[in-house]
Amino acid sequence: MEDISDQYTPADVEAAAAEHWEEADAYEATKEAHADDPAFFFVDGPPYTSGQMHLGTAWNKTLKDALIRHKRMTGHRVTDRPGYDMHGLPIEVKVEEELGFDSKKDIEELGVEAFIEECKTFAERNREKMDEDFQSLGVWMDWDDPYRTVDPSYMEATWWAFRRVHENGLVERGKRAVNQCPRCETALANNEVEYHEIESPSIYVKFPLREREGSLVVWTTTPWTIPGNTFVAVADDVTYREVRAETESGESETLYLAEDCVEEVLKKGRYVDYEVVDEFAGEEMVGWEYDHPLDDEVPDHAAGEGSLQVYAADYVEVDRTGLVHSAPGHGQEDFERGQELDLEVFSPVASNGEYTEAAGAYAGQFVRDANDDIVADLGEGGLLLAEETTRHDYGQCWRCDTDIIYLATDQWFITVTDVKQELLDNIEETTWYPQWARDSRFRNFVEDAPDWNVSRQRYWGIPLPIWVPVDAGEDLSAEDTLVVGTREELAERADQELDPETMDLHRPAVDDVTITEDGTTYERVPDVFDVWIDSSVASWGTLGYPEETEAFDELWPADLITEAHDQTRGWFWSQLGMGTAAVGRAPYEEVLMHGFANDKDGRKMSKSVGNIVTPEEAIERAGRDPLRAYLLSHDQQGANLAFQWDGLADVESTLNIFWNVFRFPLPYMRLDGYDPADADLADGELTVVDEWVLSRLQSVKESVHAHWDGYEIHEALNAVLEFVTEDVSRFYVKAIRERMWEEEDSASKRGAYATLATVLDEAIRLMAPFTPYLAERMYQHLDGSAATVHMLDYPAVDEEFHAPDLEEHMAALRSVEEAAANARQQGGRKLRWPVSRVVVESDD
Repeated sequence: MEDISDQYTPADVEAAAAEHWEEADAYEATKEAHADDPAFFFVDGPPYTSGQMHLGTAWNKTLKDALIRHKRMTGHRVTDRPGYDMHGLPIEVKVEEELGFDSKKDIEELGVEAFIEECKTFAERNREKMDEDFQSLGVWMDWDDPYRTVDPSYMEATWWAFRRVHENGLVERGKRAVNQCPRCETALANNEVEYHEIESPSIYVKFPLREREGSLVVWTTTPWTIPGNTFVAVADDVTYREVRAETESGESETLYLAEDCVEEVLKKGRYVDYEVVDEFAGEEMVGWEYDHPLDDEVPDHAAGEGSLQVYAADYVEVDRTGLVHSAPGHGQEDFERGQELDLEVFSPVASNGEYTEAAGAYAGQFVRDANDDIVADLGEGGLLLAEETTRHDYGQCWRCDTDIIYLATDQWFITVTDVKQELLDNIEETTWYPQWARDSRFRNFVEDAPDWNVSRQRYWGIPLPIWVPVDAGEDLSAEDTLVVGTREELAERADQELDPETMDLHRPAVDDVTITEDGTTYERVPDVFDVWIDSSVASWGTLGYPEETEAFDELWPADLITEAHDQTRGWFWSQLGMGTAAVGRAPYEEVLMHGFANDKDGRKMSKSVGNIVTPEEAIERAGRDPLRAYLLSHDQQGANLAFQWDGLADVESTLNIFWNVFRFPLPYMRLDGYDPADADLADGELTVVDEWVLSRLQSVKESVHAHWDGYEIHEALNAVLEFVTEDVSRFYVKAIRERMWEEEDSASKRGAYATLATVLDEAIRLMAPFTPYLAERMYQHLDGSAATVHMLDYPAVDEEFHAPDLEEHMAALRSVEEAAANARQQGGRKLRWPVSRVVVESDD
């Protein structure tokens, strides 16, 4: 046996283990050792290749690595193909930053093809760097063959799924009010909108009635949407009052607002007195007509049949004024109610957030920049009752942080609302850890999920495989379209000559491909998929399906997926949505949901706050295994981690105790020519303390197995560490030292050697999924007969050595010992002072 350092030095241990892995081809040897085992289909959630590894992704990949290592050691052939999400706004925005671009106009000037090449290069460069980052943590996955969402076979998996959705009648094209990023000039799904606090105008506006005296009073924080006003909404069962309000100058005017809001609103408008003239139920006000408050400034405002009237709506809340300014072109609820009422959708705003010519006096202005002008115009017209500001949460683009606007635009949707019950039923078929994440957070999100807007007006993404008749008009429906599912199919149907083996499915390569059938020529719609569509097909895309079918037929659906809790709105949802819409079931059986890695105060880590801790820093200070063990020692089921440097140091200290236990017997064994790899518990005399520690080992294994079965990974790790520190280091090692110090060979010494060698061998294997470097270094020193500790079996409970009664008795003994030590300390008796008598008072 070679010499072992007195001190646990993670960097040295990890370098030695990594060198051994490379020399022994340990990863391949491990896979080969389990090649004939039952399959376990694990699917890696693909991170975006838009930046470097952070502490959260380090935790995520460490957890996955521990799960995969454990599954292999418990007899499984594990699918371990890593994945990367390489399309979408996350990449485009980063590339635009590198190129100094501010808008889509810059991209068009560069050229779509050149921009696509820039995105490809950026995404691949980052992927290679992230490979290195994850491998630096000791993560064993198939890094030579990752699934990449940019590969033609993977893109085809997306096309195939979408065609299935279309065949199931769940694809629809229509005008909807959607989240729009004015900088990226594309629609965004609800789960692509992040919220922050902003200060907005808070104005009370008078809408003059046409056929009766007075004005309706509405409140809004978005003056820029008033040009798009089409109707005012009331609650039909709420009481509204007609009041005659008197100003400081003695003038009076008639106002209409909800009964409960009168006092507060008139106070804001600085009215000195008022009288109630009449009361109306909301339903009585339906049909009242009013003049547009910006009639002069926006002469082309909504004026179609039914416009500029009062209607009842169920989204009206009785606060502020109880009347809601409604612009179907700029709000989802407004749009839906407008559709029910068959009202026109007036939206005088372009995709970049600038008013069009239809906005009259405001044409050419960015909408929020026009707020001040609109407020001023309302004031000049005598229609501004009160003006304030308010702070509230508002949505912004998840990638460029630009505040969104709401626009009614034509988009393509998967109508998940048509299969809502199937979605909810499919959730019930899955098992989640923790269960509450499924039954509350996830189920609630799915219950409220609107139809899935899958089209993006961008460049770097999987093109929609939808071909529509050339010069198709506004009334185009999904039934008029062709949806292509594979490269082979496109090559067969295209007017151009295409090679399915070499064709690039990205823009602009597919943009000019046409299909002519039955005398009609079809062209591809210009949109690309929402990037969440890419990862939604990961469970079959990672298997090469539909191009390859054998692995899919054997393995699908996934046995397990694991990501952080934000993926209830992301990957967990997109997979369920696509799986249900395309093939009728959830594409995964079990979900493990972990938390976020935050700073010591529980705040999100960010550059602007200056509270980021990088994995590289942690590795430099403590080492890879201590970082892994620290990340895995905290609750892995939904709880956030508040990173503490002291906590990381404590874990390193605990691993140092393990190291000391490991090296303690080695000098004695070496002197006696004892080989721990040949330890035999039958060769020697086992004392009570030997039998006790062997029984404790069985109990710990029993506990660890139960925790792994419930994906309580932190509990499994902490159980092993507590055993090593409390039972082995602080009690057993102290109890057997004198037996190892004996110069002569004896049955007692051999019993102690065999017991400690057995405990170390199994503790090392128990720790292997958590601290792979340390486990490897210890195993190669104690045994080394296998290429790697990670190809070995996970220790099983041996009932021959399991004696729970003995453990109970020893626990009582240790309690007595601890009580005596405490009494000695309280009495000021030093350890070397003899004590003639100890009296124990028991509660039992």
